[in-house]
Amino acid sequence: MQSLLTKLSALFGDAFEEIGIGSSHGTVVVSARPDLGQFQCNGALAAAKALKRNPREVAEQMLEALAEREIFADLSLAGPGFVNATLTDAFIGEWVAGMGRDERLGCPLVERPRNVVVDFGGPNVAKAMHVGHLRSSIIGDSLQRVFRYRGDVVTSDVHLGDWGRQMGMLIMELKREQPGLPYFDEAYTGPYPTEPPIASEDLEALYPRANDRCKNDPEAMDAARVATMELQQGRPGYRALWRHFVDVSSATLKRDFESLGVQFDLWLGESDANPRIPAMLERLEGNGFIEEDQGARVIKLPPADGEKEIEPLIVVNREGGVMYGTTDLATLEQRVNDLHADLVLYVVDARQGRHFDQVFRAARRTGIAGNAILEHVAFGTMNGPDGKPFKTREGGVMKLGDLISMATVQATERMSEAEIAKDYPGEEQELIARTVGIAAVKYADLMNHRTSDYIFDLDKFTRFEGRTGAYLLYAAVRSKSILRKATERGFSPGEVLAPGDRERPLLLQLTRLPDAVEDVYEKRAPSFLCEYVYDLAQTLSRFLAECHILSESDAALRASWLGLVELCLRQFELALDLLGIEIPERM
Repeated sequence: MQSLLTKLSALFGDAFEEIGIGSSHGTVVVSARPDLGQFQCNGALAAAKALKRNPREVAEQMLEALAEREIFADLSLAGPGFVNATLTDAFIGEWVAGMGRDERLGCPLVERPRNVVVDFGGPNVAKAMHVGHLRSSIIGDSLQRVFRYRGDVVTSDVHLGDWGRQMGMLIMELKREQPGLPYFDEAYTGPYPTEPPIASEDLEALYPRANDRCKNDPEAMDAARVATMELQQGRPGYRALWRHFVDVSSATLKRDFESLGVQFDLWLGESDANPRIPAMLERLEGNGFIEEDQGARVIKLPPADGEKEIEPLIVVNREGGVMYGTTDLATLEQRVNDLHADLVLYVVDARQGRHFDQVFRAARRTGIAGNAILEHVAFGTMNGPDGKPFKTREGGVMKLGDLISMATVQATERMSEAEIAKDYPGEEQELIARTVGIAAVKYADLMNHRTSDYIFDLDKFTRFEGRTGAYLLYAAVRSKSILRKATERGFSPGEVLAPGDRERPLLLQLTRLPDAVEDVYEKRAPSFLCEYVYDLAQTLSRFLAECHILSESDAALRASWLGLVELCLRQFELALDLLGIEIPERM
């Protein structure tokens, strides 16, 4: 089943073809002037300009070609050549009924599935997940869900930061604190202990000390650089210690991602690409792509048509260590060769734009990218009331777990104020509050276009009214409640009938889900689906205020209304699932 806008655009396109104009001018959109029509087509203006004709005359010709179509209740012309269209209620009812019979709710699969790799998450080993990881996790998860739903073969990769200078910093800091450990004895031949020398909490505390020391002590930084290089070159003790760091940190990170409902297909790190680097560098050097520059080895990036000048990508620094860009190239080579990637999406902060510009240019110039399309799905920052990146009251970086706890507490208070779930068992209340809290955090992030910065206001986002995740959950659970009560009374949902004035806005809204999913897919922006599901919740609320379903005496009408509520619930469930938001059974 195709979307209604696709269907209408095809009809208008055929009409343009019939009068000797290309079908591409037939694009139909939801009307910006609902008082004039439900839909509009502005193609006559562009067509007339290209043909140097009067746009109103072109529109009139196109209308004549459409006049025999029985699905239109009204076709009219406005202004210099805007065409307005209103569908018959019978056709709207049939279309929505067809969506109800379709297990995909009218959302088509892609014609040619692709192998898509989604790179998001990106936490560093030894660092607790914090709010800075929130946007990449939430946006990336929604995109992997949408791409998978459209039929692409998706592989998501957490891409751990486990191979950079911070590993050398950690090694040297632990050596200062526990110099007697066998990992630091070059003469030790093993085996090394199977139990890690530190726990997750110790590791999280170790990194700030190491970072502060290296910032303030050039000798400590030099030692960390050397340790990083020795780790990358295979020093056994450092490799064994590094393995402990990764295993301990990964266990904590998996727990944090699980709390958000985020999963990855691959738990690879920068280190997994390391074995590829020597052969890759040798090949690139042999092909003339790598040059010496002030003691470093670089790939120069001459601009192609329309590109700006950009500095070379350093692949090996003056000390002989490989760089982040080098690892990114090797990782991309792995994704193209092993995963056969057609499209790679990097869901990463917009501030990394220059880095990805360098890496993408180098990958294309050297052939590493193959035929794969590379995209930096950039996003803005989550800010506090001061407009700066969100911090704790003390000015520190807030841990993700603490943010979820705060959201849960706030949701609990909101539920108490609204007397929601007040008679439920305490354990169920806690579960609902946590679900509402996470929904509030996720929706607050996703409802903004990903490129925008936004102000995080937990008090506002946990309210049960307005554009919030809590409001959407309430709308979905209300639908469940109506259907459950209907079943208790022996009422069942039936075929959706042709709408009247009360039902028509809801049916028209229901037709727009496939277009919202398509917009997320094409524009890599979950905000389109957020806007859709909010509009659906509002439209359903107005419908329920006018149509008292369970007290309706006309059995056929009541069954049709229940069919509408059931279809709304199915759309809520699909849309919120694609956003990574869970719906409670009751509230």
